[in-house]
Amino acid sequence: MTPFRPRVLVIAEAANPEWVSVPLVGWSLASALREVADVHIVTQIRNREGILRAGLVEGQDFTVIDSEAIARPMFRVAEVLRMGKGKGWTMTTAINALTYPYFERLVWKRFGDRICAGEFDLVHRVTPLSPTVASPIAARIAAAKVPFVLGPLNGGVPWPKGFEAERRREREWLSYVRGAYKLNPLRGRSLAASAAILAGSRHTESEIPAAYWSKTIWLPENAIDPARFNMTAPQDLAGPLRACFIGRLVPYKGPDMLIEAIAPLARDGRLVLDMIGDGPMREGLQAQVRNLGIGAAVTFHGNLAHEAVQDVAVRANLLTFPSIREFGGGVVLEAMALGVVPIVVDYAGPGELVTEETGFKIPIGPRDRIIQDLRTTLETVLADPSVLPDLSRAARARATGDFTWPAKARQIARIYRWILEGKPGSPPGLLS
Repeated sequence: MTPFRPRVLVIAEAANPEWVSVPLVGWSLASALREVADVHIVTQIRNREGILRAGLVEGQDFTVIDSEAIARPMFRVAEVLRMGKGKGWTMTTAINALTYPYFERLVWKRFGDRICAGEFDLVHRVTPLSPTVASPIAARIAAAKVPFVLGPLNGGVPWPKGFEAERRREREWLSYVRGAYKLNPLRGRSLAASAAILAGSRHTESEIPAAYWSKTIWLPENAIDPARFNMTAPQDLAGPLRACFIGRLVPYKGPDMLIEAIAPLARDGRLVLDMIGDGPMREGLQAQVRNLGIGAAVTFHGNLAHEAVQDVAVRANLLTFPSIREFGGGVVLEAMALGVVPIVVDYAGPGELVTEETGFKIPIGPRDRIIQDLRTTLETVLADPSVLPDLSRAARARATGDFTWPAKARQIARIYRWILEGKPGSPPGLLS
């Protein structure tokens, strides 16, 4: 029997194997889909060299679209308006929402005739991930009787109460009016034209109008590359336990809360901490460590190459990650794949990935409560570290079972089949 391999045009404006964040997600998913479908990737010209170095053939495997006439100057505007490197991501998203339609119009100019001629069984827009960025060609594709798949969409998690100072430090001024995107009539037309809408988080799922719930499917956008996270934490319980933090050193990820929470445990010699990552808070965090008298227990590794992150992280028993506004939580999956047990704040992405069998979740709340709950959780583990090996095995099994890129591609292949078979019954359940 011939394997089911639909012909899919994958639109991934951001898709680059050599970058991080959204471009890496876009590339990883688009690339993985090539194992389950006959995929042609259409992407922005800035990604060409990275994709060529990954071994794909231009014209045969992918096509680049040169939208730089609009994208480049608007990117510079966004850099100015963000008022700081690594800040004001809502501003970047807003600028992208203005410039992206030009990219899709060029996609239609290049591929519209081929879509209408039936060369593709489906068109799947993978990136942008933001639900604020509508698709101006979704209705045209649907009118050509070709199913259009949108997503995974993720983002826009509200800032939790009590963290207005962090919101201001992140220059997230536009987050106060983010909901205005729902007034864009193009958004409604994009959702209506979609055969399936993939929601990368429960929050994003909740923002989809009820009229489209029957075709909305929860599918976290993050996954791990088994080849890049192929080590296993030994979960050595002798001596002080080892925790790690992985991420940018910025206010919303809570590294200062983590350091305050571990201070008495570190002073007692019961816990050591590896800080992996860099950012504008680093100098202040190092001063905080000195003032608390725990310099011998905390190591700042700075930014590490992707392949070097697991070399440090795999020595840890715990990932201590008190981020209060995380959309996807890819770093949580990476730690779980190594068998490093996560402790996360139960809010948005991380809270959806971690279960009672795979780690610890502390409730969202005011800053002081998060610090206290994190410390209490650590004290509980220190009192009985024998719970860690079982949690480690379960975390690794969950990450390497449902949350690898090949697994993600197989999950989406089930959605493709459901669509092409006429969408019998409810959308397929994808995750265990």
